[in-house]
Amino acid sequence: MSFLRCFLVAALVLAPAFGQTRVGFNPSGMWSAMYHEDELERTDPGSSAGDYLGIPINDDARLRADTWDADLISVPERQCIPHSAIYAMRGPSALMISTILDPTTSSITAFIIDGTYTGPRTIWMDGRPHPPAWAPATWMGFSTGKWEGDMLVVTTTHIKQEWIRRNGIPNSDRSTMIEHFIRHGNTLTHLVQWTDPVNLTEPLVRSEDFVLQEREAGSWLWPCEYVDEVVDRPREDVPHYLPGRSPYAGDFAYRYGVPVEAANGGAATMYPEYQERLRTLPAAPKPAGSK
Repeated sequence: MSFLRCFLVAALVLAPAFGQTRVGFNPSGMWSAMYHEDELERTDPGSSAGDYLGIPINDDARLRADTWDADLISVPERQCIPHSAIYAMRGPSALMISTILDPTTSSITAFIIDGTYTGPRTIWMDGRPHPPAWAPATWMGFSTGKWEGDMLVVTTTHIKQEWIRRNGIPNSDRSTMIEHFIRHGNTLTHLVQWTDPVNLTEPLVRSEDFVLQEREAGSWLWPCEYVDEVVDRPREDVPHYLPGRSPYAGDFAYRYGVPVEAANGGAATMYPEYQERLRTLPAAPKPAGSK
């Protein structure tokens, strides 16, 4: 076989692989979260109990959140659970993004996202399919990415059940997450759409921004050790509240002057038109037992 023929054959074989190397931008680096959006929700101490504003939850999800006790994360089995992919990008976490290259073609096989309270999370860029529906879920889920112009679009499935908001609003393992990563200079915008047929009546859309760090932006390891945070608690005890028994019921709505209907969330509370209805709703009553 002549040299020219060998060259042409190699070019045809490697063309698809080399085609995958074309990217809109390079997301690699260390990124710090900016909290100019929803800071009180995303940082400590997180959203107040009973604050479901702007979340298209259904009645089942609302009941689950109303019975949630924040002390649940003190149980040894749950102390070292990372934030799942459904929440990790929104939580108080810096990011480190790196790449895995194919050793033969140098095409990008995957991006790796590490976070302070999550990861590593792999975003496969080599065209592999998602697992079947019966495959087990994980905290990071299964993510595949593709380029749409200068925008990285990521689809994630098979995410374990955790929460959408850190006050008990749950997601299910049937959640699907579609993310758009957009870079403008040293700012990385993350736009995400969450779909959950179990807990949400409509998709939930959120966005966050990250800024590129020239130096170390945070710790990428989360050394976690189980400890007994509550002395003499029976091992079978799982912190929770029975329906209607939470001591925080109605407190958020009353304290911030939010009508109870609005505080209960739902798809309608996501839209600007809901402001007109807010004007017609009565003020939240003072909860029984509050000072």
